[in-house]
This record gives sequence, C-alpha cells and structure tokens, in this order.
Amino acid sequence: MTLTQLKYVVTVAGEKSMNEAAKKLFISQPSLSTAIRELETEIGIEVFRRTSRGIVVTPEGEEFIGYARQVTEQCELIDTKYIQKENVKRKFGVSMQHYTFAVNAFVEMVKQFGMEKYEFAVRETKTYEVIEDVKNFKSEIGVLYVNEFNYKVLNKLFTEYELEFHELLRCSIYVYLWKGHPLAEQEEITLEELENYPCLSFEQGNYNSFYFAEEVLSNYQYKQLIKANDRATLLNLMIGLNGYTLCSGIICEELNGSEYCAVKLKSDEVMSIGYLKRKGIALSELGQKYVEELSKYKDKALG
Repeated sequence: MTLTQLKYVVTVAGEKSMNEAAKKLFISQPSLSTAIRELETEIGIEVFRRTSRGIVVTPEGEEFIGYARQVTEQCELIDTKYIQKENVKRKFGVSMQHYTFAVNAFVEMVKQFGMEKYEFAVRETKTYEVIEDVKNFKSEIGVLYVNEFNYKVLNKLFTEYELEFHELLRCSIYVYLWKGHPLAEQEEITLEELENYPCLSFEQGNYNSFYFAEEVLSNYQYKQLIKANDRATLLNLMIGLNGYTLCSGIICEELNGSEYCAVKLKSDEVMSIGYLKRKGIALSELGQKYVEELSKYKDKALG
C-alpha cells in the first residue's frame, strides 16, 4: 500500500467517477483502475463497486476511505508547512445533535483561533449520523447525550465503531417552550399538564428508533407529537402551536433569541451530554479548544 494509492482512492471517492478522477490526477483511466484493483487485492476488501451507472463506495470502503483521507490530509499539512513553507490551512469538523450551546462553543472556538486560513465544518444532524461522521473521520468530534434508557444500545455502537464517549455535563430534564406558553410561568411542569400541547421532536430518518431520539422520554406515549427536521421549524411550532420539547435547560439567547425559556420537568430522569472521539487518537489543538469551550457550560447545566 502506497501513499499514491491512498490519494487515488480519496480522489475517486470525491469525484464519484474513474474518468473524472483520472483527469484530476493526470493519469490514464486504465492505470487508475489497475492501481485501485491492486490496492483492493492487497487490503482484502472491495472499496468501490462497479455498476452500469458508475461506481459506488461499499460500506467497508467508507471506513477505509475515512482512514485514507486522514493520512493524505496529514501528509498535505506536512508538505505545506515543511516543504512549501506556506501557512497551513487548518481543518476541523464537529457533528452534533441540535444543541445551541454546542454551536455557540464552536463560534467561540473559531473566534479565539483567529487564523487566516481554515476550513471548518459544523453539522447539526441526526443521532446516528453524528456517530457515523466520527467513525468515518468526517468529523473529529461528535456531541450527543446518553441516559439510562439509550446507553446500552448506543454504547454497543461506540464499542463496535471504536469510539469513546466522554461525559461533559449531567443535567435534569427541562421543558423548552416560548415565553407566551400558558405553562411558561410555572416553576415545574408535569407530563400530565403537557398532554394537551404538541410535543416537538427532531426527525431521525431511517434510524427513527426510541434509542436514537434526541429527546429523553422518547418511549412515552405522547397524545400529540410533531416531528421536524431543523431547529428553526421547531421554534416556529413552539410559538404557532404552543408546542414544546424536552431539553437540557441550557439556553443560548444570543443564538435563539430571548423569546424562549426552560421550565423544570417533574421527573427524576437525568441526561449526560458529552463528546465522541475515535479511540486511541488524540484530539487536535482545535479539538481540544472546542472541548474546552463545551466544558464551560458545565456550570450552566441546571440541576
């Protein structure tokens, strides 16, 4: 296995075409195909499946390409810094469930580094995709929660994918609603009091299991339930329909505005919010700074 072969694999995956990748690499298409096949034979897996419509990355290939991309990017950084003597464009990615404070931590991390060249990515996405992104090196860090209900299922995935979960904060469960909601002024709310209002939940796509829900008490039989794909829609439904969702209680008014509040849910449930990383791989300087910013919310977690 050579670095050149790894670059070939990454380029083909990016272009989704042998012909286009060959043009970009300035080699012939037959030479590229031969190099890819030799690599597949050596590593014992099929990275690309050839079809009448082109090529498709196999599930085994997705994981291999994740490792290959990490190697090639590191080599590019070394070449840029020590051979070409240029300023290095720093790269960092984080995937997360829909937590405003996690977005705000990302904002603060970017502000503090103040680099001229960077390529960062922040992905608010579904629970399973957070896990997949870290597994496949698409993101260095994933932010999600675990509790007594979902821990066994999620931890099994973490172990299978060679990931580590690090707890950052523990918090009680809060009802997130707009300040004009009839229950917004209460010190505590029961599930019974919420029955006549729609519970709002983030859609989880193909992995729409109770265990992958972003909200705790996902197996509760809600009388009214509405699923949405993004935070903006959820916030609109809170105002338009007096909807609510269950959350950590950590509010970032600078991003969501001051029209919303969190009221303690009468429940003994606790959620643990933390970050995922690849097992055995140290966090980059950017990753460490992001975790540091996330950790600042520990004192803001409502008990």
